Amino acid sequence: MKKVLFLCTGNSCRSQMAEGFLKDYPGFEVFSAGTKPACEVDPSAVKVMKEFGIDLTKQHPKSVTEFLNYEFDYVITVCDAARESCPIFSGRVVNRLHISFEDPQGKPLETFRRIRNEIRQMIEKLVLTVKEKK
Repeated sequence: MKKVLFLCTGNSCRSQMAEGFLKDYPGFEVFSAGTKPACEVDPSAVKVMKEFGIDLTKQHPKSVTEFLNYEFDYVITVCDAARESCPIFSGRVVNRLHISFEDPQGKPLETFRRIRNEIRQMIEKLVLTVKEKK
């Protein structure tokens, strides 16, 4: 079982979508967090993920500090601001990746859909990469 943490600033859009997609794959324990967590998951993110049958309504933004003592196989930052302010993890982190996606907040639903699709492609590549390393 590979443990993965997705990080962004607010943990309200991109990292939540990435977590939602990867949870659909067996063999992964998935978490998401933010460096400055928002109050709620963005309703537009919830809406576009529902189009893929993924329910984010029970998700809530979490602080990265909740995970500082965890051990992860992958810590993946999905925005530049999170990468720059990401704390040093005291636990074991085997792979640190940075894959930046545009912040869709405050933009039209089509932008959310485009970012969702980009994140989905990243997740598919990640799953293939992990399988190849076995």
